Amino acid sequence: MKAARLHAAGDLRVEDVPSPGEPAPGWVRLKVTAAGICGSDLHNFRTGQWISRAPSVAGHEFAGEVIAVGAGVSQFALGDRVVADSRFWCGECPACRAGRHNFCARLGFVGEVCDGGFAEETQLPARLLVRHDPMLDPAIAAMAEPLAVALHAARRLAAPAAAPVLIAGCGPIGGLAALLLSRPGERQVLVADRNTARAELVAKVSGATVVDLDALPCDPNLRHAPNLRHAIDATGSVAVMARLLDVLAGGGTLALVGISHGRLDLDPNLLVEREIALVGCHAFADELAPAVAMLGDLAPALSRFVSDEIAIGEIPAAYQRLIAGVSGGLKTIVRMESGR
Repeated sequence: MKAARLHAAGDLRVEDVPSPGEPAPGWVRLKVTAAGICGSDLHNFRTGQWISRAPSVAGHEFAGEVIAVGAGVSQFALGDRVVADSRFWCGECPACRAGRHNFCARLGFVGEVCDGGFAEETQLPARLLVRHDPMLDPAIAAMAEPLAVALHAARRLAAPAAAPVLIAGCGPIGGLAALLLSRPGERQVLVADRNTARAELVAKVSGATVVDLDALPCDPNLRHAPNLRHAIDATGSVAVMARLLDVLAGGGTLALVGISHGRLDLDPNLLVEREIALVGCHAFADELAPAVAMLGDLAPALSRFVSDEIAIGEIPAAYQRLIAGVSGGLKTIVRMESGR
């Protein structure tokens, strides 16, 4: 079968490799139906920061069809359509026993500590799978994992129902957060991104308002500037984080969900005197199943975020396009099948 495997930083190869064998007890073998390319995939390719085994089939945002089950697996049957939990948690440590799998003491991620979804077939423990509607387009199903990340960030932000929210960064997580926070349309969602086309796409799909982060709080579109107390950083840029802290009113909350490159030079008195809360958002907690349940209703909007659908052999070229910032949309999908 064909698979895209990461051998080292900067070394991603599409290769012919053996198909997975019979699944071990508790594991499930999948025919991958669709997979999404994530910003963390690109980060690992560029830096090698999370390479713990090599070569490893990359990709942690994917959907598939069950084609074999190991001993002891009773919750899935052949033909079931499922999405993958990206978090490879142990289930035994104190955090896992408390249901806080994103804080697992031995936490790894699919595509790094085990083979992921950039392949025609793969295997995962049954505990990492969630069933989805078989009539759902696989490209939409593959967006369940980033939707769960965005849902977790929105929940961690905990903005009151009518409070305006500013989202910096209109990549997949920022765009999906804007979509979630704009429902049911009771609040003003503001989005900012240096990529104007991407910001405008997110605004058009979600109903958000595009603002110039550098111009805030003087931007005329920001009607609630004095009361803006909730923001999400989906850029990972320390300069953007610093700017958001400047913009937020007293008593505000800044949720951080982007992967950062650098350190934030912060005077803690800023947080004390203005009672600003910094909230970290690591992957997701229990949001994957709720995200899967939302996919059907959100499918029309989610499909507008998909910029390209490619084959496995096109993944290395897609990485280069995405790193160069020349992709027009938010999500590139690797489609493994032509139908549903």
